Amino acid sequence: MTDQSSLLSSSDGEDPTSIKYMLKLAAPMVVTTISFTIMQFVDRFMVSRLGPYALAAILPAGAVSFLPGGFAIGLMTSLNTFVSQSHGRGDKRDCSNYFWQAIYMGFVYFLVVVAIMWPAARWIFETIMGQKPDVVDPNVVDMEVTYLRIMLYAHIPAIFNYAGSQFFMGIHRPVITMCASLCGQVVNVTANYVLIFGKLGFPEMGIAGAGWGTFIGITVAAGINLAVFLSGRMDATYKTRRALGLDFSKMYDLLKVGFPAGIGLMVNVALWGVILFGLVGKFGTEALTATSAVFACTHVSVMPIVGISTALTAAVGKAIGESRERVAIKQTRICLKVALVYMGLVGVCFFIFRKGLMEFWTTDPEMDQAVVEAVVKAGANILICAAIYQVFQAARTIYSGSLRGAGDTVWLAITSSVGAVLILGFGGAIMVRFFQKFFPSYGYMGPWIAATLSMIAVGLANRWRFKSKRWMNIDLFKRRGPSVPIQNGAAVE
Repeated sequence: MTDQSSLLSSSDGEDPTSIKYMLKLAAPMVVTTISFTIMQFVDRFMVSRLGPYALAAILPAGAVSFLPGGFAIGLMTSLNTFVSQSHGRGDKRDCSNYFWQAIYMGFVYFLVVVAIMWPAARWIFETIMGQKPDVVDPNVVDMEVTYLRIMLYAHIPAIFNYAGSQFFMGIHRPVITMCASLCGQVVNVTANYVLIFGKLGFPEMGIAGAGWGTFIGITVAAGINLAVFLSGRMDATYKTRRALGLDFSKMYDLLKVGFPAGIGLMVNVALWGVILFGLVGKFGTEALTATSAVFACTHVSVMPIVGISTALTAAVGKAIGESRERVAIKQTRICLKVALVYMGLVGVCFFIFRKGLMEFWTTDPEMDQAVVEAVVKAGANILICAAIYQVFQAARTIYSGSLRGAGDTVWLAITSSVGAVLILGFGGAIMVRFFQKFFPSYGYMGPWIAATLSMIAVGLANRWRFKSKRWMNIDLFKRRGPSVPIQNGAAVE
C-alpha cells in the first residue's frame, strides 16, 4: 500500500539515491535552519548595539544553556531514528508512542535542570569558566547570568519543538516543522526588538529582552507543532491522541540510542563552546567579544548543513528499516558532496572578507575605538582558523547524520568527547601556555588552533567509521523480534 502520509511516497517514482530526492527531503529542514540562523544573527546584531559587553556575554551564556539543551536535542535525534525506522517497517502507531515517551522524559529532565542550574548560574561563569573580575568585566558576568536563567525556562516549551521536529522529519513531513519554526522565529525577532530596545510602550530590557523574546518565539512554535501533531488527520494515520500511554521499553530504546547521542551533541556543540570560551576568556573582554562574533559567523555557515544532516538521518533510518543499506550509502555520498562544496566556498569567503566581517560587528559609534581595533584584529585572525576547518566540519556533520540514522550513536559520543575534552580542552590549555610564553599578544589564537585540530580529527574519524560499514551490523529492533508489528497492528484494531 502506498503511504500517502509521507512527503516523498514511493508512488512518485523518484530514485531515493538521487540528488533531487535528497534535496526535496532536506529543503524544509534547510529553510528551517537557515531561518533560525538568520533569527539568531539578527538577535545578536541587536544585542551588539548594546555594546561590547553584551556581545561578549550572549554567546558564552548561550553555550552554557545549550549544555543541558544539547543533551536533550541529542536524545531527541534518537526519536528521528526510531520514528523513521518504524515508519519504514510500517509501525505507524509506534511513531506516535515514541514521541510521547520523549516528551515525558524531556519534561522531567528540564524540571531537574532548572532546579539545579538556576541558583548555580553565577558560580558557573565565575568559577567553572574562570571569568573573574580581574580578567572579565563584572558587567559581562551579570548579563550572562541574566540571559542564562531566562534560557533555562525556555527549554521547557522547547521540548515540544525538539520532539516535534524529529517526529515530523522521521515520517518525512518536514514542511510542518519548517512552518512552525518560521512563525516562531518571526515572533522571536519582533519580540526581541520590542523588549531589547523598549518599543511600543514596553520597558527597555537589554539582554534580558533578548532572552524573553526567544522564550516567546519558542513557545509559539511549540504550540503550532503540538496542534498539528494532535490534529484529526495526524491522529487518523498515526493515532497521535491514542498513543499517550507510558511505555518503559520504548523509553529504554530512546535512552539506549539517545543517551550517547545526547552526550555526543552536548560535547560536540555546547561543551566544545564552553571550553573554547573558557580558554579564550583568559585573554580579556576583547578576545571574548571577537570569539563571540566569529561564532556567530560560523553558525551561519554550518546550520544549512545541519538541516541536510537531519534529513539524512531520517532517510538513512527509513532505508535501514526497509533493509536497503546500499541506498543509505548513496544518500550519504550525495549529501556529502553538497556540504563540501558549500562549506568550502564559505571557508574561502571567511578568509578573503575576514576583516570586513569583523567590522560589521563593531559599528557602534559609542564603542571605544581602541576596543574596536582590538576586536577586529583578533577576530580577523581567528577567522583564518574557521576558514580552514569548514570542509572538515562539513564531513563531521554529514557523517554524524548518517551514523545517527543507523543508531551508531556510541561512536559519535566517543569521538565528540575526545575532540572536545582531549584535543580542545587539554590541547588548548597547552597551546594557551605556549602562546602566553612566546606570543603573548596572540594568546587567544592558541585555543582556536586547538579547536581547528579538534574539528579536523573528529571529521576524519567519522569518515573512517562510515567507510568501515560497521554501522550496518546495528539492529535497533532485535530485542523485540519480528512479530511486534503484527501485534501492534492488532492492538490498534
